[in-house]
Amino acid sequence: MRVLLRDNIEQEPLPGRVLQRAIGKNSASESKKMTVSFCRYAPESGPMEPHQHAEETVYIIEAKDGWVRKGPTKDCLNEKVMLAKDTVLHFDELEWHVFEYASGGFIDALCIYGQVDNIRPEDILRESSR
Repeated sequence: MRVLLRDNIEQEPLPGRVLQRAIGKNSASESKKMTVSFCRYAPESGPMEPHQHAEETVYIIEAKDGWVRKGPTKDCLNEKVMLAKDTVLHFDELEWHVFEYASGGFIDALCIYGQVDNIRPEDILRESSR
């Protein structure tokens, strides 16, 4: 068993969020079967771009004036869901979505993938064309 404290996991600033890789490839604890990371969406990271990727489960640790929008395309994210502590989101593979927040708001989440490879859309498409 490996015990990880979030405060000890390296913070990786990315566009739209700060990522902390807890379990998986290139993470605090290596795994070849799953990916678990903490993500913080807040003003200091700037806005997030709408995106899609592998099937994902997101557990909302805490949120203030934050929401997720989803929809059929990058430019049509017409379903908005306000986020609150202890909400669980389950995104289908390649489902378009974006995390957003009002002025002074934020979203703190735990993100879980059942895989370590083919998480990004370009990886999934490359694998399916083989």
